[in-house]
Amino acid sequence: MDVFVNMFKCWDDISAYNCGFLFSVGDGIPRESSPFINNASMEGENIYEGKNMALFEEEMDSNPMVSSLLNKLANYTNVTQGVVEHEEDDDSKRKEIKAPRMGTFIGVYLPCLQNILGVILFLRLTWIVGTAGVLESFIIVFICCSGTMLTAISMSAIATNGVVPAGGSYYMISRSLGPEFGGAVGLCFYLGTTFAGAMYILGTIEILLKYIATNAAIFTGGEEATLNNMRVYGTCILALMAIVVFVGVKYVNKLALVFLACVILSIIAIYAGVIKTAFDPPDFRICLLGNRTLLSGDHICAKYVIENNVTETTLLWKKFCSDDPSLNATCDEYFRLNNVTEIQGIPGDGVAVGKLLEWNNLWSVYREKGVIIEKQDMPSVPVPSLEEVKEKSDAYVYTDIMTYFTMLVGIYFPSVTGIMAGSNRSGDLRDAQKSIPTGTILAISTTSFIYLSCIILFGACIEGVVLRDKFGEAVNGNLVIGTLAWPSPWVIVIGSFFSTCGAGLQSLTGAPRLLQAIARDGIVPFLHVFGHGKANGEPTWALLLTALICEIGILIASLDSVAPILSMFFLMCYLFVNLACAVQTLLRTPNWRPRFKYYHWTLSFLGMSLCLALMFICSWYYALVAMLIAGCIYKYIEYRGAEKEWGDGIRGLSLNAARYALLRVEHGPPHTKNWRPQVLVLLNLDSEQLVKHPRLLSFTSQLKAGKGLTIVGSVLPGIYLDKYTEAQTAEENIRSLMGVEKTKGFCQIVVSSSLRDGISHLIQSAGLGGMKHNTVLMAWPQSWKQTDNHFSWKNFVDTVRETTAAHQALLVAKNIDLFPMNQERFTEGNIDVWWIVHDGGMLMLLPFLLRQHKVWRKCKMRIFTVAQMDDNSIQMKKDLQMFLYHLRLNAEVEVVEMFENDISAFTYEKTLVMEQRSQMLKQMQLSKNEREREAQLIHDRNTASHSTGMVKSHTAITTPEKVQMTWTKEKLISEKHKNKETSMMNYKDIFNMKPNQSNVRRMHTAVKLNGVVLNKSQNAQLVLLNMPGPPKNRQGDENYMEFLEVLTEGLNRVLLVRGGGREVITIYS
Repeated sequence: MDVFVNMFKCWDDISAYNCGFLFSVGDGIPRESSPFINNASMEGENIYEGKNMALFEEEMDSNPMVSSLLNKLANYTNVTQGVVEHEEDDDSKRKEIKAPRMGTFIGVYLPCLQNILGVILFLRLTWIVGTAGVLESFIIVFICCSGTMLTAISMSAIATNGVVPAGGSYYMISRSLGPEFGGAVGLCFYLGTTFAGAMYILGTIEILLKYIATNAAIFTGGEEATLNNMRVYGTCILALMAIVVFVGVKYVNKLALVFLACVILSIIAIYAGVIKTAFDPPDFRICLLGNRTLLSGDHICAKYVIENNVTETTLLWKKFCSDDPSLNATCDEYFRLNNVTEIQGIPGDGVAVGKLLEWNNLWSVYREKGVIIEKQDMPSVPVPSLEEVKEKSDAYVYTDIMTYFTMLVGIYFPSVTGIMAGSNRSGDLRDAQKSIPTGTILAISTTSFIYLSCIILFGACIEGVVLRDKFGEAVNGNLVIGTLAWPSPWVIVIGSFFSTCGAGLQSLTGAPRLLQAIARDGIVPFLHVFGHGKANGEPTWALLLTALICEIGILIASLDSVAPILSMFFLMCYLFVNLACAVQTLLRTPNWRPRFKYYHWTLSFLGMSLCLALMFICSWYYALVAMLIAGCIYKYIEYRGAEKEWGDGIRGLSLNAARYALLRVEHGPPHTKNWRPQVLVLLNLDSEQLVKHPRLLSFTSQLKAGKGLTIVGSVLPGIYLDKYTEAQTAEENIRSLMGVEKTKGFCQIVVSSSLRDGISHLIQSAGLGGMKHNTVLMAWPQSWKQTDNHFSWKNFVDTVRETTAAHQALLVAKNIDLFPMNQERFTEGNIDVWWIVHDGGMLMLLPFLLRQHKVWRKCKMRIFTVAQMDDNSIQMKKDLQMFLYHLRLNAEVEVVEMFENDISAFTYEKTLVMEQRSQMLKQMQLSKNEREREAQLIHDRNTASHSTGMVKSHTAITTPEKVQMTWTKEKLISEKHKNKETSMMNYKDIFNMKPNQSNVRRMHTAVKLNGVVLNKSQNAQLVLLNMPGPPKNRQGDENYMEFLEVLTEGLNRVLLVRGGGREVITIYS
């Protein structure tokens, strides 16, 4: 773990080294060095004095005019910156039949032994030894057994980490890996078990047709006829086995011990044969022509024989001499030059291991398909061409497939699978936590010893050409391993036949139940039908699907081709078992406390690496296909499957990875090249906690396209203890709407005593670490002029001020209900950008991001900027076009000229009306509650003149309750007349007032800019406009809202943009 921590620290150091931050003095906040924002060289310039830009004049020191920006383009520099468990549901449905009473030997050891020792041992191990040699075969077996032993250690850790569920291996794996990986691995395990059934059936047919009933073949001829025989007989036996499993599974379980006895007797017969060979080797003769192996038959192993002084040719002569028995016949060149010899297939003096080193069985003999099997140390006279030999192929023993090391690994690996047979019976064990580790590891140790000893004994006892003879064609069609057995080869033949039959039945029994368990978990919706079965719970539909998949393996018809397929699925299953243990340990998951004392995470990691290596060693293309299948299943479960929370290690891995990533991005803001809006969306909710403006989320998804951070926030006024239920409802509604609008992000609901404070809390604290928002998106308060509006103009203006103080960008969407939904498409139109002051380049970046979405993709981007009387508009347009070229943005450019002129009477009158309205609002601002409080104060003032003591007493008595006023009628009328006269005087002052000159100049800017924008962009699909900041004097906040209203009047869709005080776009690559 320390290695990973140091590695991440190193990456942090590297990233910090590569990021050259320039820190501002005092606040310690990293800022970019840029001529565009906060440039002191511009502070002294007074070119903005005038009426046209009065609305923005208070910000000109920090946000320069575009004309000034373009003049300084040549000097542009940018410093680089850097649960409810499934088992509980099943337990309530599962009927308890009897208490588990199986021990380690019967419950785990023997089932694992039966499943591990099987068809490959009897049919292919001798051929693997002959082809790969003793040394490489030893390596193959050792690697495969090591992989399963390491997996067994990991599985033992899982089994001893709490109570083992009754569902067997699938439940242990899925509850450790989670629903996505658990479902993918579970289905891989199921497919491996199903194809294992096909392999066992093919092995059964091979034993039947090759060694028991050789005349039972339906098709005769070459290789294709053999495959067709395998398909026909395999389909028939599969149907028979499926019927047996469907009718009576209990009989299959009862016969398991019989099949196991066959396996054990066969192995005992092999060891007994080895011992007997040392004293009395069996007589299995092999006929060789030169160094080439000849097919066994009725012929004498000689070219001719001499009987009664008469030389007579043999049947072998006729085979090589075109059926001409005469000694002068024209014969095959190789036959003519080489002698025929006869050797023993099992030499009696070869048992000693020391003798083995003198044999060629120690080394590999890999050959292409169709090559004659030759004895390595036998002298022979070669011929120039082998074409003539191939014409007489019925005389020699040929290789049936091309052989190489990795292929042999794929064929052998199924012989070490079956290590989970014991854990599959976890519900029947007396002490699963003790029995599963002990029994499984003991079984693997036993079988590994059997395999490794058999390799040495086969290499020491059997002649190399016999070992390479896969089907025993040189030894009268006998099973090669049977030639070594005692007392008879038939012991091995019959024993292997019944053991493969039993293994096939066990696979057809176990695979449907595994599929049924996955289906009942509900994580793969389309498998739901396979969770049902007969009244007694037998998985009928799962059995049918298993038989169909098994039939695919049988139609392949080659044991050597099916074996690598199931190797892939089992290896992937074992890989993820090791991965689960390693992840749990490395993450130090609190609940991961296995009792198995021999476990260490390095063993799991080694086992995982070994399984992955074996997958690609066996067959790289099969490995890729298996991973693709597992990946597709994973993604399907992720998007369509039922949500399950099993407390798995993968969730912990995700959290740990998120933690590391958050710690890495904590060190500073992103580089300008990587900057994108990380948006905090402020939503308004109605009385039913439903979103008022759902199109704000549509616009968010169009702007973000699933990239970056999105936080959707809302505020509920009140006390959290009282509003807890409403907050949950609001969050559910917002999440549901986010799913509909395909907005990927997080939801955050804040309950606060006031709406104003809640928004402030969201702006300050939303996000985590480096994943904090840098942009706030909100809707324009359409009803801001109404005094009873909850989101009043005062809250809006304060929000603008807070985003500015927090150095966050602000986007205000006006007329948000007119914005397009995600399903709409604009086939034409423009996105118009009115670039008045430069505040970081947000106005340039936003249209580019929007046009990535299919809603806005066909809209064109137009950029307008304003030139005043002193500006060269022609040069400004050229500079702007060059700037856009450097930014790699395609847009039309237009410079709009605004000349100095007198303030119109309309502007003067509009300003006057605005100020009068503002004063009237102040007079009428008292709500009903406030009027009651005012009446209370008047009452207190009147009663104060009577007696000080009386006031104290009255106050003490009436403080807890509302004051009951006891005015006389005359006093009430006089008080009303007094208030009325005061109000009339105030109203007279309002109508006699003159407008403030600063407000007139600002209104002039708003009116004139609005006229220009309307003239150019009235029909635009979207207008982006610089948003001026609120006045520094808070008394003019209501006038600020009026300025913005006038500025955007008459436009359909407007996005007011206010930068966050840093560059967000750069001309550099």
